[in-house]
Amino acid sequence: MPQRVVDLSLLIEDNMPAHKLFQRPVITTHLSHESSAALNLGVPGDAMTFQTNFIAMLDHVGTHVDAFLHVNPNGQPVDEMPLDLFMGKAVCFDLRHIPDLGDITVADMEAAEAQSGVKVDGHIVLLCTGFHARNYPGLDSVWKNPLLTAEATQWLHARGSRMHGVEGPSTDKPSDNIFAQHRLCRDLGMSHWEWLVNLEELLGKGEVQFFGAPLKFKGGSGSPVRAFAIVND
Repeated sequence: MPQRVVDLSLLIEDNMPAHKLFQRPVITTHLSHESSAALNLGVPGDAMTFQTNFIAMLDHVGTHVDAFLHVNPNGQPVDEMPLDLFMGKAVCFDLRHIPDLGDITVADMEAAEAQSGVKVDGHIVLLCTGFHARNYPGLDSVWKNPLLTAEATQWLHARGSRMHGVEGPSTDKPSDNIFAQHRLCRDLGMSHWEWLVNLEELLGKGEVQFFGAPLKFKGGSGSPVRAFAIVND
């Protein structure tokens, strides 16, 4: 059966939207091919020029994963979390009926599981609500994402799912400051990827292989990732 790689990562850009509590990134040219020519590298007739970029950003910008440390002062930083936690068998749920600022409930999860044809058993569960396609790159996208309810998170935990992924900047609704989903993940030893994109391409594909490994930041509270999935076509 032919396989295909689906890129699930948001393009990282200067001044891109970030979570309502976080600064946007700064990305600019440090040395360009034009400016580095003044260093006189290489040989006559074959100059060695190069470009380097300056990047200043939080570890929770763009497509990223939360470390256990992010919400738990005693939790593991991203460099100490098991690497195999960030990859494995996955399934994408079709939740495109959930509106902006809506609630993803247990009933929604059960219906989406049945529709997917995959019984969740330790799977990474990716939640496609169509949020990204509806809202990005509008700056108000940081104020509209749905909530994965505490009850739906318990539903995942009961099925052995330690990791899940959502579109948008958070698993919690930005219209309040309760953070019920993050607090429950803290207590249950679960975590998630945020601001995944292109999840529509995984719908109807059954079980897929997902990869979203972090950079090895010492003491990192999270990390940008290049998330992707391998699907059978």
